[in-house]
Amino acid sequence: MANRIDQHEALDPRTRQLLRTLIARYIRDGQPVGSQTLARHAGLDVSSATIRNILADLEESGLLAAPHTSAGRVPTARGLRVFVDSLIEWRSPGERQIQLIQDGLAAHASTQEVLREASSRLSDISHFVGLVTVPRRDRFAFRHIDFVRLDERRVLAILVFTDGEVQNRAVEVSRPLSASELEWIANYLNQNYAGLGLEEIRERLVAELDDERREVDKRMAATVALAQATLQIDDGEDVLVSGQTKLMGGAQGLADIERLRELFEAFQRKSELLQVLEGCLRADGVRLFIGEESGVTSMEQCSLIAAPYASGGRVLGVLGVIGPTRMDYDRVITTVQATAQALSRTMADRVG
Repeated sequence: MANRIDQHEALDPRTRQLLRTLIARYIRDGQPVGSQTLARHAGLDVSSATIRNILADLEESGLLAAPHTSAGRVPTARGLRVFVDSLIEWRSPGERQIQLIQDGLAAHASTQEVLREASSRLSDISHFVGLVTVPRRDRFAFRHIDFVRLDERRVLAILVFTDGEVQNRAVEVSRPLSASELEWIANYLNQNYAGLGLEEIRERLVAELDDERREVDKRMAATVALAQATLQIDDGEDVLVSGQTKLMGGAQGLADIERLRELFEAFQRKSELLQVLEGCLRADGVRLFIGEESGVTSMEQCSLIAAPYASGGRVLGVLGVIGPTRMDYDRVITTVQATAQALSRTMADRVG
């Protein structure tokens, strides 16, 4: 028995070719791969006995496993990691692929619809689960605000953001505000703060109130109080998920029903998924988690491929695909890259 192989760099060319062929056929067929199959398809002039010895070394190294019901072998999560990192060449998405996705996204009016369509596109193209995190609302600039007096203690604020999103917020005020006061406050905010984020507006208003100690104190105090109540961050959903049922059954569905149930519960909670995805916000391109690498127990039979999307050099969120560890990594990675680029271009026209 050869020495244990600890790093994929230690694999000789013949071993690398056998491992690449075995994993490619396993991904295609979903069945353990034997030495005779490899002898026919690996393109190497070696005997089945030699191949069996190499496979035994790879199994001892933790890159392959032998199911009890078969003489063939299947890749482990570690073997798949070696395959993705060093045995396949990632193809950059073509401009036509990016443009087709972008055209589909741009057809939607609201940012929420764009993000939901991106999630759906990821699922449809990959045939797995598509995920997109929703940018925090403070990453979009404020464009315009109006106030409508509902009664003595309640005001309706109508906020318009640079991406065209409109939010209506009913807020309580500490004292009655007349229609003329509300108009003055709205004009003041629109003239002085349009194009800024909500948090920056609130901070500047507080600083201005500290500086203003003249006849406008009362009016400025009302402006700050109303702005503090109105310009809160209200993001709604944080992760949009599409295509959960595509993990059920089929050639590449998950067979472990209990694990599938746990995964569906994780989709409902979203907190674990969001934590993993937020860890990709500063990633330089695509991030890949195979099996237990994600740290989410329910995803130990799955892989997550994720990439950030951005506008003007500022990262807005992360999108990705979750599927079984047996997936066409080259194709799905390209899909995630293309969708990230298409969404970045679409969002560039919406973020101020």
